[in-house]
Amino acid sequence: MGDQVFFLRPANGEWIQFSNCSVNVSISRRLTRTIIHGGEGDDLIDEGAESAVYLVKGTLDLDQYKEVLAIFRTGQPYIHEPYEENEKKVVFARFEFDGESKQFEFEFIEDIV
Repeated sequence: MGDQVFFLRPANGEWIQFSNCSVNVSISRRLTRTIIHGGEGDDLIDEGAESAVYLVKGTLDLDQYKEVLAIFRTGQPYIHEPYEENEKKVVFARFEFDGESKQFEFEFIEDIV
């Protein structure tokens, strides 16, 4: 799958390590755009805030699946951001698991604190 290591923990718990993952991040800036009909173009304002979405893929065994599902259902966890190497509070937006291949996909959205 991948060669990265990914760390996840519940709000008040211990880190769980996932090996052989791939971690993709998509970072967007918050913009305001005003288009006035009949005017000369538009106004584009950079609000300065960023939002990151993390997509993590790999494989899990059944025990790990149950542990992750409990985190998914209990609130906002933390991840260790693999590129900036810091801890981030996130919303666990999506969790997919294929029971036959044991492959998973997590989607996290960064919670700007």
